[in-house]
Amino acid sequence: MKKAGYNEVVDVPESAEIIFINTCAIRDHAEQKVWQRLNYFWFLKRQWKTNVSIGRSRSSHPPKVVVLGCMAERLKEKILDAEKMVDVVCGPDAYRDLPRLLEEVDYGQKGINTLLSLEETYADITPVRISKNSISAFVSVMRGCNNMCSFCIVPFTRGRERSRPVESIVREVGELYEEGVKEVTLLGQNVNSYNDTSGVQMEVPQPGPDWKLSEGFSSRCKVKHVGLRFADLLDRLAVEFPEMRFRYTSPHPKDFPDELLYVMRDRYNICKSIHLPAQSGNSTVLERMRRGYTRETYLDLVQKIREIIPDIGISSDFICGFCGETEEEHKDTVSLIKTVGYDMAYLFAYSMREKTHAHRKYVDDVADDVKQRRLSELIETFRESTGECYDSKVGTLQLVLVEGPNRRAPDTELTGRNDRGHRVCFPNLSVPDKVENNGDRNAKVGDYVEVQITKSTRASLFGNAVAITKLSSFHGFFREEAVACAGSS
Repeated sequence: MKKAGYNEVVDVPESAEIIFINTCAIRDHAEQKVWQRLNYFWFLKRQWKTNVSIGRSRSSHPPKVVVLGCMAERLKEKILDAEKMVDVVCGPDAYRDLPRLLEEVDYGQKGINTLLSLEETYADITPVRISKNSISAFVSVMRGCNNMCSFCIVPFTRGRERSRPVESIVREVGELYEEGVKEVTLLGQNVNSYNDTSGVQMEVPQPGPDWKLSEGFSSRCKVKHVGLRFADLLDRLAVEFPEMRFRYTSPHPKDFPDELLYVMRDRYNICKSIHLPAQSGNSTVLERMRRGYTRETYLDLVQKIREIIPDIGISSDFICGFCGETEEEHKDTVSLIKTVGYDMAYLFAYSMREKTHAHRKYVDDVADDVKQRRLSELIETFRESTGECYDSKVGTLQLVLVEGPNRRAPDTELTGRNDRGHRVCFPNLSVPDKVENNGDRNAKVGDYVEVQITKSTRASLFGNAVAITKLSSFHGFFREEAVACAGSS
């Protein structure tokens, strides 16, 4: 957009000449929120002259409204026909076409491009980040999904899997490091199926010895070429940027070969936190969902992960009320949440999506009130079990990346997150600065701070700052301590 002459970013939509709204179509609730925003933007278009006259807007013409992302691909005709609410509909693989689409609007046409691509990764485009002072950032490493779970619309709105070359990701992360970013989250619809085939390629007919899955898991998709996998990417980033912390989301349980787990264990700057979406705790429901695993193989993977990375934090996704789910099948999901003990869980009542396998083959036959009751039971079960995860940290020393003031006590407390993603609050007091070695000072946003944990709740940890340090120094200290303990035994 900058190359096309759109240089200024405004803070509020009332002053914008172009309003972009990025959308999600995974759940009905997300779509309803988008429609609410579109109604407001339509109001801004109709009230443009009034807003200019009273100084509320400084736009030279009524704003053009552009819908981006999954919802644009799924509901393109409906969006464009919605009482002139929207001027441009642009799917997730057509962003390069935005300047042309906006030009068509100037000539009285509707701009639309929702074609999906087998190659587009935007690897050569560096995102323009509006906030230059952020200490964390997201970097997209792959797009699309091949899994075809029966409940999910992502393969139809995002297309097939394709991955950015490793070198383009390293270059973007390097630019972020130079800007002062301390933590990067790697993004992808199925991030750990990352497969950079831009270099040497090797053909394999199907997932087999050369494309290792989690033990006991299966996949419906065939991998034609094997390149650098997610473990290779993580290892490269961790080595090249030792003072930057790395997370990733959202993975699929099938793509956790041992190599990935060992890289996570051995690289201190890869956060010891894994999102492991279960979706259900019942094997029959998982088969209807086409997830490629059973309850037992999922639990075996959890056990293996915790054996290799003992202090790992695990989070998950669950859907209740999927087509045909019985009370007994629901109880299996409740028991899985209790058995695993998750740090975090994202819990949803099922909503049927058009185009999916479930929409074609199954009936959404669980009543809404039953779905909501089951959802409440999952939420309560999670809240009861997650307290143990937080309580286990009391008395430990945690490394916290400071994100800002605690909103409940902005003048006296700071807050940030530890390696496992737990929110940690502590008093903003002067502590030794181990980085500069020049006495004591108060921690600031972007500092890594050693915090002694004294208290926990179901959602937060509380403690006292001990010192300001470096990521590598903190973990180096603990490695030396562990070696010393091993030697003395």
